Amino acid sequence: QVQLVESGGGLVQAGGSLRLSCAASGPTFSRYAMGWFRQAPGKEREFVAAISWSGGNTNYADSVKGRFTISRDNAKNTVSLQMNSLKPEDTGVYYCAAVHNLNIRYISNNAAGYNYWGQGTQVTVSS
Repeated sequence: QVQLVESGGGLVQAGGSLRLSCAASGPTFSRYAMGWFRQAPGKEREFVAAISWSGGNTNYADSVKGRFTISRDNAKNTVSLQMNSLKPEDTGVYYCAAVHNLNIRYISNNAAGYNYWGQGTQVTVSS
């Protein structure tokens, strides 16, 4: 069982940066692939980024490639999302998600593939 708590959201102007963090509880965090998703008002939840449990494999939505970076620290049970060059369309609630998988390179961009979710953190980018 993994519990996830996101932090780091806030209000930022377009072009600015934010760093989101997700703190995970549980002794086997290092065997969980992790993902970040976001949901804007009136829209479906969408994939943002994912990272394998080893950290050696990552994937990004086309809309954030080159601007966002996902990373993890298994010793600290945390996964982060560095967001640069933010745009108003990045506004939404950002969710951290986890799925247990022993494959060293496993990642998923499908929300249905994740078992555990955080409560979300609001990111608002003003124009």
